[in-house]
Amino acid sequence: MAAATPEVCEHALTWIKPSFLWMMYRCGWGTKAGQETVLAVDITREGFEWALRHACLSSYVRGVHPDLAGWKRELRSASARVQWDPERDLRLRPLPYRSLQLGLSGEAVRSYADEWMVGIRDVTPLAREIHALVNGGDLDSAARLLPRERPYPVGDKLLAHLRG
Repeated sequence: MAAATPEVCEHALTWIKPSFLWMMYRCGWGTKAGQETVLAVDITREGFEWALRHACLSSYVRGVHPDLAGWKRELRSASARVQWDPERDLRLRPLPYRSLQLGLSGEAVRSYADEWMVGIRDVTPLAREIHALVNGGDLDSAARLLPRERPYPVGDKLLAHLRG
C-alpha cells in the first residue's frame, strides 16, 4: 500500500508514502485541512522499482554524492527523489528507524498515473477507527487493525545510491 499526496507548486511532486503510520503522522489521521481523505494506492512492483532506480536523495549526503554541485545536477534531472524519515508508532512518535518517502515528478508522475496504479481504496474510515482506539488507549486493538506491512524485498544494488 502506498499513499499519495499531490503537491501543487511549480515543481510539483507526488509523494508515495509506503508506511501507513507515517502517512497518519503526515495527515494527522485524516484531520488536517486538505488531507481529510486517505487513499491507499496499489502500484506495480515494476513501477516502484523504476522510480527507485531513477531516484536521487532529496538532500546532499557527503560520501554518497561526489560533491554538492553534482548532487544538485542529479536532483534537477531526476524523475524521483527519496527521503528517509523516522518511522512512527501508534501515537505517531518517531521510532529509531526510518521509512522511505518517494517523491515523483515529470515522467514518473505520468507513469504512476497511467501505468503503475493498479488499485485505489479509501482507507479514511480505517484511519479514523484506529485513531479512535489510540485516543481511547486501546493500542492492542488499534495495532490489530493496522494494514500488514513488511520490509520491501530489494537487493542492495537497487538502493545503494539512496542510502543516506
